[in-house]
Amino acid sequence: MPSIPCGAFQSLLMGGSKYIPVRCSAYAAAAAVAAFVPRRRLHFRVHLRSPHFRGPLYNNLPFCQRSYRACNHSSVPVTASNAVKVARPDDETIVAKRIAYLKTKIKEVGIDDAACKPGTSPPLICPKCGGGSSMEKTLFVLIHEDGDLATWQCFRGECGWEGEVQAYKDVKAGFAKKDEDMNAKHYRVITEKSLQLEPVGEKVIAYFAERMISEETLRRNAIKQCKYGDQIAIAFPYRRNGTLVSCKYRYFSKKFWQEARTERIFYGLDDIKQLSEVIIVEGEIDKLSMEEAGYRNCVSVPDGAPAQVSKEPPAAAGEDTKFQYLWNCKEYLEKASRIILATDADGPGQALAEELARRLGKERCLRVKWPEKDATEVCKDANEVLMLYGPDALKKVIENSELYPIRGLFQFSDFFHEVDAYYHQSHGFELGVSTGWRALDELYNVMPGELTIITGVPNSGKSEWIDALLCNINKNYKWRFALCSMENKVREHARKLLEKHIGKPFFNVRYGGSTERMTVQELEQGKKWLNDTFHLIRCEDDCLPSINWVLRLAKAAVLRYGVRGLVIDPYNELDHQRSPNQTETEYVSQMLTMIKRFAQHYSCHVWFVAHPRQLQNWTGGPPNMYDISGSAHFINKCDNGIVIHRNRDAKVGPLDCVQVCVRKVRNKVVGTIGEAFLSYNRISGEYEDIDVRDITMRITTGR
Repeated sequence: MPSIPCGAFQSLLMGGSKYIPVRCSAYAAAAAVAAFVPRRRLHFRVHLRSPHFRGPLYNNLPFCQRSYRACNHSSVPVTASNAVKVARPDDETIVAKRIAYLKTKIKEVGIDDAACKPGTSPPLICPKCGGGSSMEKTLFVLIHEDGDLATWQCFRGECGWEGEVQAYKDVKAGFAKKDEDMNAKHYRVITEKSLQLEPVGEKVIAYFAERMISEETLRRNAIKQCKYGDQIAIAFPYRRNGTLVSCKYRYFSKKFWQEARTERIFYGLDDIKQLSEVIIVEGEIDKLSMEEAGYRNCVSVPDGAPAQVSKEPPAAAGEDTKFQYLWNCKEYLEKASRIILATDADGPGQALAEELARRLGKERCLRVKWPEKDATEVCKDANEVLMLYGPDALKKVIENSELYPIRGLFQFSDFFHEVDAYYHQSHGFELGVSTGWRALDELYNVMPGELTIITGVPNSGKSEWIDALLCNINKNYKWRFALCSMENKVREHARKLLEKHIGKPFFNVRYGGSTERMTVQELEQGKKWLNDTFHLIRCEDDCLPSINWVLRLAKAAVLRYGVRGLVIDPYNELDHQRSPNQTETEYVSQMLTMIKRFAQHYSCHVWFVAHPRQLQNWTGGPPNMYDISGSAHFINKCDNGIVIHRNRDAKVGPLDCVQVCVRKVRNKVVGTIGEAFLSYNRISGEYEDIDVRDITMRITTGR
């Protein structure tokens, strides 16, 4: 019978010990104890592995503490215990309760708990992605045998769903461990000896030498190695104040894992203590590469990068599990006024930079711009720059890091390309486009991205003038337009536009005089022109359209048809419902802001027709822009303000004379305040230039 210390049996009989150290095989120890205490019911948990064996505990088990992208789907190397564990009867009850609780919790998130047994990990269909179209079983769930923890991970590339639940967290007292230290968060205590780490050998040194990392850098960062069977794994010790708190491993084949139940911190944390400038990279080798370029103030994240930026805002400190290392190292980063994010150039790397910046504060973050690798690619990370171009190039990357963009906050340099294009008139419309009337071009040109308010007393020809303007612009520049003209029937609006385009009346009726109407062939050609040039925004329902509805369809017209101009005619035909605590002035201001943002964002000129209020003691002259019904904001917020006025008294002047009063021009490049006169052709609806001297003569002669 094997030799077993008597003290161990005494502790066992008193119920005060869970472990019996032995100097023989586990089976022999179990038999010896059973023979010595035949009447006491004992439960053994026997580890059948040698204390020196460091291979996987479960074969084909895909669970490991791993990075996001470089995961070894084989099991994690685990050091087996060299003791026989004896479980008390009450322990067995507690474990059963914990496991039952864990199964309840994983069932709540949609996992089939019936298929989950402690210590095993059968593949399941992920409830989040459903396994894709092929319904692959890519979800692995592990319930720890002691009932402490259940973890799950979907290894389908487009999903990646993972999570965990702890039995001693947010559970009733009966489920919690009896040991007081288990009621609080705890980590394993590890040492280089317990992890069986050893100095790096020639093979590891040669591996790093190929990556331009010196043996001195390896020595300063205490890089180690350990062996798993016939394989060598590189060990990256994670230390805080010199104390080992975790360790990450890497095979030469780029498979990673990390010690379980250890604190998540930055790699190289002690190198940034009390520093005002910190560099954050995505991998341990990148941190070593930065040191080769002269930067020791660098740390690496422990868990790699997420697949994409989360749509949710960052969670609170206790719930931000993916980035818990940031909170664990908070005091190290508080003094940093400049944090350079040198994450990988790929999509996940940029997503990691965004997630870090959201939590650290974008106002103190910078980002790097990796140099080009070839004509189509850029360098992926710091180590690739070091290998291809050397330490000086990597140093230059850090020196040229740029301020991290903050939404809504810019420098002029962000727009210098637009300034250059404006100066060289590269786009072609920097000075606006001509109206097609010589007299008016001195006062008003149409600039993409601006808002023009048109007003005038009823029956002054506001809509007619806008239609003629659009026809001129299309003739000269081939612009397309979206029309939201709510006072016109479609057929009437088509007639007006066709008459202006063809120059002939639509009908043989009184207004056409002796002029021959357009032919059927001209009509067919005109219809094609109508369809190619104009796109209608019309509300077919009984309710009035809102400005949001109009702008949403206008956006679709810009993206689908490439329209460059939008007409909204008139303001009073829109739905103007507003909240009870909002005045009409506030509503108009908000509405015009929305229209201007649309115009600027889509480089689309907007003409907005607004009628004046009922004028008291009107003498027949043109109204003022401040006479527009609703609010003074119509002139305050627009880029251009135009009044269209037609003479109604033959004694004062010719009845076909139209006065175009330019009352406001915000951009002096495209015009100035003044008045122009046009002659209206009643037969075709066209407007023509007229000499002011001719107007004076016609007034004098009464013609």
